[in-house]
Amino acid sequence: MKYQLIFRIARSLLVARLKQTMVAAVGVTFSIMMFITLLSFMTGLNDLLDGLILNRTAHVRLFKEIKPSASQPIDRAKNYGNSHNFIESVKSGSTRKEIYNSGAIMQAIKQDDRVLGIAPKITAPVFFNDGTIELTGAINGIDIDAESKLFFFNDYVTKGTPSDLKNMANSIILGKGLAEKLLAKIGDIVHVTTGQGERFSLKVVGYFQSGILELDKVQSFASISTAQKLLGKGNNYITDIQVKLKDITMAPYVAKEYAEVFEIDAEDIQTANSQFETGSKVRTIISFAVGITLLVVAGFGIYNILNMMIFEKMDSIAILKATGFSGKDVQSIFLVIALSIGSVGGLFGLIFGLLLSMGIDQIPFNTASLPTITTYPINYSVKFYLIGGVFSLVTTYLAGYFPAKKASKIDPVVIIRGK
Repeated sequence: MKYQLIFRIARSLLVARLKQTMVAAVGVTFSIMMFITLLSFMTGLNDLLDGLILNRTAHVRLFKEIKPSASQPIDRAKNYGNSHNFIESVKSGSTRKEIYNSGAIMQAIKQDDRVLGIAPKITAPVFFNDGTIELTGAINGIDIDAESKLFFFNDYVTKGTPSDLKNMANSIILGKGLAEKLLAKIGDIVHVTTGQGERFSLKVVGYFQSGILELDKVQSFASISTAQKLLGKGNNYITDIQVKLKDITMAPYVAKEYAEVFEIDAEDIQTANSQFETGSKVRTIISFAVGITLLVVAGFGIYNILNMMIFEKMDSIAILKATGFSGKDVQSIFLVIALSIGSVGGLFGLIFGLLLSMGIDQIPFNTASLPTITTYPINYSVKFYLIGGVFSLVTTYLAGYFPAKKASKIDPVVIIRGK
């Protein structure tokens, strides 16, 4: 019965100051709405930007790096074993880019429970012949099925059919920027010259657009067999093994393990793309900071309104305490007022935040660099709504706590005498 009375008194005070109450609730609503919208949009943008690189990047990449030998012949000479040898202008040895025994390595990796899948790859530097002009480029020999399954290759082919690479001999998918420079259309023949001076003719079967213009101006794709033919290599020639893991956070440990076990160079995705991860974290921190600032500002608005309400309701508070209400009861009344403003304003803020996010999600976003994106990116993560709801209650509780505590300490005798 006591709590019912406290709620009724709190409701009466809210209704008596309806305009101020609505202003405070609207402040909370606006803060939560912008908090949800800002985080949804910024995290959606982060996912989009990271996806441009991370979707096309292996979690672990195995390759053979061309580098000078750490042990020079003089180091193995007995006469100089105890000497300090200084060698200048050390050049790389005759080590080839080929991964030795690649078939056995891929078979062993497939049996690893941590691995989602693997995709072999060959990188072949070539010159694209445009009349008398030679354009520097690279042809990536890929396994079409593996690339489409693990690295979303199909999503980036804007024109043509990716499967034509494996079904049609001597075919190629050009980067969109490269195709524009060569004025090459689907079905045209392009001529390439390898580093060994061999000249080949390849049929264009599609365009590829990653969203990174500089890459699209030089890269192109062919089947592994076509790339091996270009380089004059056998069927077992592979330069890269791309590994996708079930848990991306395991990449640094798996890369180190594979490098030791297979005696090969290995690079994990965290090392290769650390700048993207850092950028995402910074943007997320900024979004949270702005959203929390909005909530704090709304909290100060509630604090000021409750302070004014206490000042104007001094006589009412004195009467309540004179008729038997304790200081704790009075404090509870004003806390109920604050939490009511916070809960109602927060609820509407979550609803309007969702509606505004859905509205942004429908706005057309067409750009030549991002062919797979048609609208602005939005992340509808439930955790944003949970965080927003909790913060609205916490902020309004703290905003109402100090004025409520002040009201609980009012001496009714002093107020009545003053009146």
